[in-house]
Amino acid sequence: MPRKNRLLVNGGYYHIISRGNDKRNLFHCAKDYEYFLSTIKIYLDRYAINITNYCLMPNHIHLLIHTPEAKYLPKFMQGILQVYADYFRKKYRAVGFIFQNSYKSYFINKESYLSECARYIERNPLRAGIIETLLNYPWSSFNFYAQGKGDIIINKPNPLYLSISDTELKRQQVYYNYLCEERPYDDIVDKEFRIE
Repeated sequence: MPRKNRLLVNGGYYHIISRGNDKRNLFHCAKDYEYFLSTIKIYLDRYAINITNYCLMPNHIHLLIHTPEAKYLPKFMQGILQVYADYFRKKYRAVGFIFQNSYKSYFINKESYLSECARYIERNPLRAGIIETLLNYPWSSFNFYAQGKGDIIINKPNPLYLSISDTELKRQQVYYNYLCEERPYDDIVDKEFRIE
């Protein structure tokens, strides 16, 4: 069955996910995560793509991408996944596919989805039980927004984050509370953003 063409919209936002083949781990140590982030940085410099939010999990990745020129999205994703797969095969003497099928992408067509998608992405390690507090997870954009820490791949802050408040400190506090507060309907919202 032929693959459907991706919806490519200039100025659009996309939730991207890619999993390890057979749900195997993509990252085994800090150097693997760092290599993947540095690869993304190289391709951000090459293509008109912006990362607003992300989370690298042991066996999958989430990216919230803004596409000033959407035609570059497939080239960007192909580049980062190919380069990382080559690195992984060489380092771990792996053969075959490293990533499961092609990456998946959801076009975000509502402003309300943009902030909820960012929340879903950054709460992944908490939901998976890897950590007890988001502050302890270094492989996501959470600390960029909640603590103002530098991040090599966030090249366009989420526009809804910038609209939270007039001051950076207040934005950080509101963002921290927005992500860390448990909500009774989180399971319902999470199902909306889960990409199988």
